[in-house]
Amino acid sequence: MFFGTYTPRLDDKGRLFLPAKFRERLAAGLVMTKGQERCVYVWSQQSFEELTERVRNTPFTNKGGRDFLRMLFSGAADETPDKQGRVTVPPLLRDYARLQRDCVVVGAMDRVEIWDAERWARYAEEQEEPFAQMSDEVMPGIF
Repeated sequence: MFFGTYTPRLDDKGRLFLPAKFRERLAAGLVMTKGQERCVYVWSQQSFEELTERVRNTPFTNKGGRDFLRMLFSGAADETPDKQGRVTVPPLLRDYARLQRDCVVVGAMDRVEIWDAERWARYAEEQEEPFAQMSDEVMPGIF
């Protein structure tokens, strides 16, 4: 499980250090792809394969499903962190998420998200009130 918020920086080659707590789970390989709200999603290779199996039966006649899967898989790239725990964020994904130097890496349960630091700050601020007001309508029976 991934959780927490970290603030690594992209270097001139588009690499960032994965948080130490995430490295072991991602050491064997990971998949990055376009995330919603213009972040980069990062899954372990195994978690991405499990996701692929779950969506494999999405009917191609469902336009919403086709559109979502096209965006998700067309931006996907598999990467392997180097011995220092750095991973290269491909240019396509850096551009998509508008990643500059300062980034925020957040654990999101089964995946990691990489955000531009300013975009994350705005998003987190916008979500603070809705988060405080969440009720059973959003997550029935959980809280």
